[in-house]
Amino acid sequence: MKYWIGLRQCKFKAFQSAETPTKETHGKEFSAAIGPFVTKRAALWAEKYGFNNPHFQTVNDAERLSKN
Repeated sequence: MKYWIGLRQCKFKAFQSAETPTKETHGKEFSAAIGPFVTKRAALWAEKYGFNNPHFQTVNDAERLSKN
């Protein structure tokens, strides 16, 4: 299982998925997905602090920033 961030109504929601999210598998729940994240900590950081954050551009940014 890998960690992902889904975009729903201008908010991020962290979730786990064994497969890569597609329109067919996750399209009813999310309009977009970001990931996969290496750690759960980074996915939860992105969910809480990532939306409209100019320092969060890539998954690696979330991994780095969640360590602080």
